[in-house]
Amino acid sequence: MQDTLNPAMMDPFGRAVTYLRVSVTDRCDFRCTYCMAENMTFLPKKDLLTLEELERLCAVFVDKGVRKIRLTGGEPLVRKNIMHLVRQVGRHVEAGRMDELTLTTNGSQLARFASELYDCGVRRINVSIDTLDPDKFRKITRWGELDKVLEGVRAAQAAGLKIKINAVALKDFNDTEIPDMLKWAHGEGMDMTVIETMPMGEIDEDRTDRYLPLSQLRADLERRFTLEDIPFKTGGPARYVKIRETGGRLGFITPMTHNFCESCNRVRLTCTGTLYMCLGQDDAADLRGPLRASEGNDLLSAAIDEAITRKPKGHDFIIDRTTRQPAVARHMSVTGG
Repeated sequence: MQDTLNPAMMDPFGRAVTYLRVSVTDRCDFRCTYCMAENMTFLPKKDLLTLEELERLCAVFVDKGVRKIRLTGGEPLVRKNIMHLVRQVGRHVEAGRMDELTLTTNGSQLARFASELYDCGVRRINVSIDTLDPDKFRKITRWGELDKVLEGVRAAQAAGLKIKINAVALKDFNDTEIPDMLKWAHGEGMDMTVIETMPMGEIDEDRTDRYLPLSQLRADLERRFTLEDIPFKTGGPARYVKIRETGGRLGFITPMTHNFCESCNRVRLTCTGTLYMCLGQDDAADLRGPLRASEGNDLLSAAIDEAITRKPKGHDFIIDRTTRQPAVARHMSVTGG
């Protein structure tokens, strides 16, 4: 473990920034109704950083004290030749310069890539599944096939990957399913996390109709299960409980009812080289300019230093019932989940 942290990676509130989330593409092979509009306009490919540029950026962040990198999207596994980046970043883990390389995926490409992910040093992934009903799954993803995702989950387990299931809790859609999903996940040896819907980007439905406070969901679950608060952490924002009846862990990510900002150790890099210091704020730093302005990394390192000094104390998420506008205009697929 690294004992000292570059002081430039300490934000104004004394939080060490040790976790980088990298959105490798804004494209996805699903169109989840709470995340995207059905007819999305994606970034022109010429605006995207190359895989080599993303690799260089990750290396600079590791040099500056980042110990964990999560690759996200869109759907990261739809990016062409993505395993080249996974392999290169994974070498930092192998060398002991980084603690973990992880991935968040919708599972659609897992059957194809699971073994290679493990070979590249990935040991743990998050798979987003909001329902185990095939018809409802198709409805909420618009294009997804549950059987294909579950095949990917099985392939990942066979490859040795530890899996956590992520489910967005949606009122009148999957709220009554959560107990059965929990029992399924724990029965398969997987942790599970439930997430409140976040007001990001214009979508085709009204989020106020779907918003389910996790405090309400937890109260519902406590009528069926015994929930014990535990100090378990994965480096992300989830607060975990142990379910006595299943023996498994359940995480709650509550950006709306109880934000997790006080312990935030994360920054987010988009596939265009924009660094967001907070998921729920629009303030950002351009890293593509300094990245391409010099073959050396001094300009890039200085730009990162300056960005960290602007990391805010917290986000401003609110489900706005008056204007019904998103809190931030960009879609989650741009920044990465």
